[in-house]
Amino acid sequence: MRLKDRLIRMIETDGPMPVSLYMQTCLHDLQHGYYATRPGVGEDFTTAPEISQIFGELLGLWALHEWQVMGMPSPFTLMEVGPGRATLMRDALRAISGVKAGDEFLKAMQLKLVEASPALRKVQADTLSEFEPDFLTQIDDVEDGPLILIANELLDCLPVRQFIRDAEKNSWVERKVGVAGGELIWGAEPLDDLPFFTPDLNRLKGFELQPGLETMALTLAGIAERGHAMRALLIDYGPNHLPPEDTLRAFYKGEQIDPLAMPGECDLTVDVDFAQLRHQGEKAGLTVHGAVHQGPFLLSLGAEARMQQLTQANPETAQSIFEAAARLVDPKDMGDRFKVICFSSGELPAPVAFF
Repeated sequence: MRLKDRLIRMIETDGPMPVSLYMQTCLHDLQHGYYATRPGVGEDFTTAPEISQIFGELLGLWALHEWQVMGMPSPFTLMEVGPGRATLMRDALRAISGVKAGDEFLKAMQLKLVEASPALRKVQADTLSEFEPDFLTQIDDVEDGPLILIANELLDCLPVRQFIRDAEKNSWVERKVGVAGGELIWGAEPLDDLPFFTPDLNRLKGFELQPGLETMALTLAGIAERGHAMRALLIDYGPNHLPPEDTLRAFYKGEQIDPLAMPGECDLTVDVDFAQLRHQGEKAGLTVHGAVHQGPFLLSLGAEARMQQLTQANPETAQSIFEAAARLVDPKDMGDRFKVICFSSGELPAPVAFF
């Protein structure tokens, strides 16, 4: 049975489905979910590490610096959540190995990868074989001890609930997925109460809520409460001010399609509400820095200098190296749309590149 047929049967049995459950099933169903069956990095979507090696290299050097700030603990855990094809971590560890203190970092490091896709786990194990990565099912499976966590484009695939203002009735409804004529359709159901309140709601026609942002914050806070130093660097895309409204998108082979058209066969993504993420982190008792724009963050870590090194060393591909690096930092491209936020345990000073 296709996932679409299963979804139709579920809705016909239980009633209209919240967008969050639809997203969760399409992405993470163990039998037919997108990440379990057809990971699309480089085919359905492209991430910053795949665009330029500079991205992973700079994050690696950031991790090295923060390890030193922690007092160079040994052992410690370096974790990536949702590592894709391990491109970011490969570039990060290569950059670390080439600088002073890199050998000590690598000797002290226990590499942990949180990955749901069996296919991608194999790719990651092969790519990072010399570092002997361990695989975890979820973040809080990590053992006690100092932790540096990196996650790029993880939050945008956390399931989202969508709410729409009914202007005529001056009330709110929740967007849901229904069935008509054997096809999936959009619908809505009235709400008695909103799941949370923000003063900005009166200015909105609709908004999205990712329950997973609170879960992420509580998970990291639980790790920090174990009494060891912790840094978690999260990078994703989202708006600068108001909460996202309707940002649910689907991508198949690089093209944007209807999110209801090919459940389980396409990537689903939404914008991240960084203001809400920061609020949840602070509410959980974490120290929060950011969110800052990706462009200034990478430039402060030395993106321009590294780009110049690479173009001088590879004159035959200098233009493509420059264009790739520019995509990461240009405000008209990824530099402004992508944000960087850092959660820390309370005893640590501000992380580098946050200002």
